[in-house]
Amino acid sequence: MTTMTHDTLAGGRLRAGLGFALLSASSFGLSGPLARGLMDAGWSSAAAVAVRVLLAAVVLTPFAAVGLRGRWHLLRRTAPLITAYGLVAVAGCQLAFFNAVAHLEVGVALLVEYTAPVAVVGWLWLRHGQRPTRLTVLGAALGLIGLLLVLDVLSGTRVSAVGVLWALAAMVGAAAYFVLNARDEHGLPGTVLAAGGLWLGGAVLLVAGAVGIVPFAVSTEPVVFDGHAVAWWLPLLALGVVTAALAYVTGIAATRRLGSRLASFVALTEVVAALVFAWLLLGEAPGAVQLAGGGLILGGVVAVKLGEPRQGEVRPIP
Repeated sequence: MTTMTHDTLAGGRLRAGLGFALLSASSFGLSGPLARGLMDAGWSSAAAVAVRVLLAAVVLTPFAAVGLRGRWHLLRRTAPLITAYGLVAVAGCQLAFFNAVAHLEVGVALLVEYTAPVAVVGWLWLRHGQRPTRLTVLGAALGLIGLLLVLDVLSGTRVSAVGVLWALAAMVGAAAYFVLNARDEHGLPGTVLAAGGLWLGGAVLLVAGAVGIVPFAVSTEPVVFDGHAVAWWLPLLALGVVTAALAYVTGIAATRRLGSRLASFVALTEVVAALVFAWLLLGEAPGAVQLAGGGLILGGVVAVKLGEPRQGEVRPIP
């Protein structure tokens, strides 16, 4: 009976983790099409992301205050974690990606950044002794091939060494996002980690725009999606509430249940969600090759899940 209860709890935790991970990936996947509409209306990518991040911080702050329940000492104890999250996983990742796309095609920059799950696997192996199984390696290979097909980077790409270095820095930031999400120091609520990191990351992005590190421009022109114009603040509100506040909180919840390795691979479904939203909002229908790539990504996630340790097998926790 004890074993059955334990297995039931573990199964419920897995299902909840996968649900949170898919919700997070879908929310993040909506950001590209929404930001594309804003940029076509005159917004710079840095301005759109900075406002998105700060709006999410505003939305999450009341929830974070409730989550602390007066335990304000947690902020002091976990200040290094929140600082690393804001500087590396939020601001650093975004700034590196902006600089990468200044030298590379967007598809190539995304491909490099989305190798983050491989970096997570390597970190867990080197730092925590979690040697990847053959199924994990197979899942990584399937995921990377799927990304090549979905992002369509094989046709007429240009490569810049500087751009690749920036994209690799973005990949480090993305990998740090999953590794830091899994840490639950002193019982720090996920809403507090997200809100603190987003406040800090948003402030850094504003400073970067102010000093000219990245272009910073805003506009109040209507935003057009597949021939339909909407007020500029509607997609901006959706960016902040859905693609940042909801996406970050559910991403943290998913990683704390699944672990950074599996959560990072499930997050690859973000590119599949982005294809769907680009089709619905921008009229950009995915091709057969992209759909096949999406299938390979999902196959890679399944392989990684099957490669996770079975019930009762003990591994170090990241």
